[in-house]
Amino acid sequence: MAGFLSERFLRFIFVLLIISAVSFLFLHLIPGNPVEILLGEHATHRDVVELTHALKLDQPWYVQYGAYLWQALHGNLGRSLTDNLPVAEKIAAYFPATVELGIAAMIVAVVVGVPAGIIAALSHRRLLDTTMSVLALLGVSVPVFWLGWMLLLLLAYEPSKVGVNLFPLAGRLSIRYDVPVHTNFLVVDTLLAGNWRAFLDVLWHLVLPAVTLGTIPMSIIAKMTRAGMLEVMQTDYMRTARAKGLGEAAVIFKHGLRNALIPIVTVVGLQTGFLLGGAVLTESIFAWPGVGRLAFEAISNRDYPLINGTILLFAATFVFVNLLVDILYAVLNPRIRYVA
Repeated sequence: MAGFLSERFLRFIFVLLIISAVSFLFLHLIPGNPVEILLGEHATHRDVVELTHALKLDQPWYVQYGAYLWQALHGNLGRSLTDNLPVAEKIAAYFPATVELGIAAMIVAVVVGVPAGIIAALSHRRLLDTTMSVLALLGVSVPVFWLGWMLLLLLAYEPSKVGVNLFPLAGRLSIRYDVPVHTNFLVVDTLLAGNWRAFLDVLWHLVLPAVTLGTIPMSIIAKMTRAGMLEVMQTDYMRTARAKGLGEAAVIFKHGLRNALIPIVTVVGLQTGFLLGGAVLTESIFAWPGVGRLAFEAISNRDYPLINGTILLFAATFVFVNLLVDILYAVLNPRIRYVA
């Protein structure tokens, strides 16, 4: 296992280097100067030239990348061009919100998707199976931005017009609560403060964004669970378990679902990584102060250091989640072993 982890760590570093170099190159190939966006349309040519030189944006991209890489190796991701704050500090402030939203969305996806897949498999070729398959296909096909706007309109905005506060329109916490910030994870901070009303308010704010972001993973997980269970249910050990007199619940969950978990865990790991991409749209719709929204604003402002920082964060998170999935393989299936 130590050899496997060492190999994956080296691969992790290599992936980050490649991604950072490619993103740095493509950002500098895009026409335009971010300094012109920062200074506004009334800035003089001299002001643009002076600030461009001060920020060293007039140097070749590979020189800038070398300096950026040297800083990154020392834990410095540079400073944002828009407010001159350290990129690492801004990411650390925004990332917990994205993590909370991603975890909530994946909980929705797994809690609904896995049982739906099992029910569909047990009702193979019957009405319930067909209904589940159609709903799963619909869930995959619906765009995130459309679903988010529809949920916001129908369950938050329209009820508020008649005085029904069904769901909040935006944000992570109502302004009437003042919770001391320790971790930037509001779920944790409200618990540390012992404020149960604020804790429930945080969960209340999570519902619509989590459902929006979790719908596509939920549908994919349901389809994979159904396919895995159908395959497992045809095996000899399932028939043997039934012949031994085990209850149907024990046969399905202990023997069936456990052996179908490998592809399900794979999908969960991949979708957890992809949630970061979907979070850009979801966070923009629900005014959620996460890294996805931060990345969108950075792209709009051509904030090179902040864009590179968010891209590195997305890549690192995706690689880390897939490493956890590989380790889970060995936990779920004793036949899988990683050797040096």
